Amino acid sequence: MNAIKMSEFPWGQVRLSEGPLKARFELNKHYVMSLSNDNLLRNFYLEAGLWSYSGNGGTTSATTTSMDGPENWHWGWESPTCELRGHMMGHWLSAAARIYAQTDDQLVKAKADYIVKELARCQEASGGEWLAAFPQSYMSRMANGNWVWAPHYTVHKLLMGLGEMYAIAKNEQALTIMIGMASWFHHWTSQFTQRQMDDLLDMETGGMLETWADLYGITREPKHRELIERYDRRRFFDALLRGEDVLTNKHANTQIPEILGAARAWEVTGENRYREVVEAFWRSAVTLRGISCTGAGDDAELWMPPGRFAERMGVGQEHCGNYNMMRLSHVLFRWTGDPVYADYWERRFINGVLAHQHGETGMISYFLGIGAGSRKKWGSATQHFWCCHGTLVQANASYEQQIYLQDESGVVINQWLPSSIKFKSGDSLISLDLQQDGQNGVYPLNGWNVEGMNAITKVHTPPISIHRPNHFVYNVKVTCEKDSEFTLKLRLPWWVKGQPLISVNGVPLSGSFRPSTFIEIRRTWRTGDTLNIELPKALTTEPFPGLPDRVAFMDGPIVLAGLVDEERRLRGNAEEPDTLLIPDRERNHSWWNPGYYRTTNQERGIRFIPLYEVKDEAYTVYFPIDNDRHTE
Repeated sequence: MNAIKMSEFPWGQVRLSEGPLKARFELNKHYVMSLSNDNLLRNFYLEAGLWSYSGNGGTTSATTTSMDGPENWHWGWESPTCELRGHMMGHWLSAAARIYAQTDDQLVKAKADYIVKELARCQEASGGEWLAAFPQSYMSRMANGNWVWAPHYTVHKLLMGLGEMYAIAKNEQALTIMIGMASWFHHWTSQFTQRQMDDLLDMETGGMLETWADLYGITREPKHRELIERYDRRRFFDALLRGEDVLTNKHANTQIPEILGAARAWEVTGENRYREVVEAFWRSAVTLRGISCTGAGDDAELWMPPGRFAERMGVGQEHCGNYNMMRLSHVLFRWTGDPVYADYWERRFINGVLAHQHGETGMISYFLGIGAGSRKKWGSATQHFWCCHGTLVQANASYEQQIYLQDESGVVINQWLPSSIKFKSGDSLISLDLQQDGQNGVYPLNGWNVEGMNAITKVHTPPISIHRPNHFVYNVKVTCEKDSEFTLKLRLPWWVKGQPLISVNGVPLSGSFRPSTFIEIRRTWRTGDTLNIELPKALTTEPFPGLPDRVAFMDGPIVLAGLVDEERRLRGNAEEPDTLLIPDRERNHSWWNPGYYRTTNQERGIRFIPLYEVKDEAYTVYFPIDNDRHTE
């Protein structure tokens, strides 16, 4: 069994620092807590026979009005008539568990614990094993070859949420519910031949394999191991191992959760075939297929052909696919320690998770287009409940797990997100405080802040740079109970241009540093030690796979969106993007605006902003270039 190179710290040891990223987290928390218990549970109550509604209490003398009328219910994909109803519950439980770990908010814990208790009541009313917001007949319909919208997918979301309520929020009742559900599925699947089971697994099983692997990792029960074997999607996995392209034009978010299942199955069983499946999938989905500037290889939920995305500039990447590919890249990073996977995660976080979420309302854009005249279509709080509503609340509840990891030598600073961590090194308690300097460097999502106010009001402090800095600046402060020797590994991201400047207590580190590598600093750390890190960036272009004369602009890791509702050809040297774009609106009050540019030397001007800042504007990401290498 291959070794796993890195591991996560336990939930709750990392805290986001105050700032715009924490504000996004709080926006998501507010939405999660705004969804009422009754509405989250309504369809589970309905299926368990614990709730009914007639509009007037069923008597001619009763009132015809109700505070609990349909106008107040959840609709869209959570409506009582939608076959996918109940999927949001699992996402909600997962998000609540993660938010609680990040905040210790007892109101979040109490709300989530109450909902788990009510789910247990629904399970008991349904016979003690089955639990879903839809009837068992859906499973029979599917087994008989009749169409039904993804019951396995919906059950997986519920199982995942219950699993995280147990593993993260320490709710024992959630595990009891899972074990009961596993008994139902173990009995139900025992009636099928291998051929019949293979046919069932073609009907979007979501991450069922992952949840059975999670459960087996906890219980080590033989029947839970049998469920892993029964939910092994051999037709798909074996084709990947043969090197076949079984992704092109297939539903991306059907397959990614299945691969996450294979990854977890390897971790709990040690069967190397599962790891080989995961590695074969990554080669097919990313390495050989290529990616767009946002990291996507899919459009409109389907995988695009390898290296030929030109004909697929449609509605864009799906948030669910974006989030699940981030989860997979993090798994591979833990396994291998290869920073290429962390680079991929960062690209999809900045230009996926942040770009899919409305910065003011917290709502989700199902798709994220990159073609000419794209627009983000925002979901509502209670009227849509697309699948991406669910991964929205999950993704924005747990940025912190990817920031710090640990290996046998010490601590890895993997993602450069303002935060702090406390951990033990030997018998000493260590604290690391990672902060980002938004005055001497730029800061994604930056806005009004006290540091900036001090910078613009105090004249006796060092002057502010005349123009927008072209680098990210961080500092890491160390606090130790006792002097402690360990290694700090710092990831140098893929977008770094030029030599980073890194110093410990003001003393520069020597050496030549390269992007997509780690810098290792081993020393005896003491309270008050400070690391300063300056990561230079540049305005760059990235060609579209299959169309080398069509490029996207990036400011370091940030994809830029041109605010134009039609295709425009630009003239200049794509290899020297400053012949095409110049800085625009560099500073706003007390903060710098990274990613703000405008065209130069063009017939008509276009203003560019970060893709994650686009709200309701029409925008374009890729532009055809009439390449003039002599443009000055």
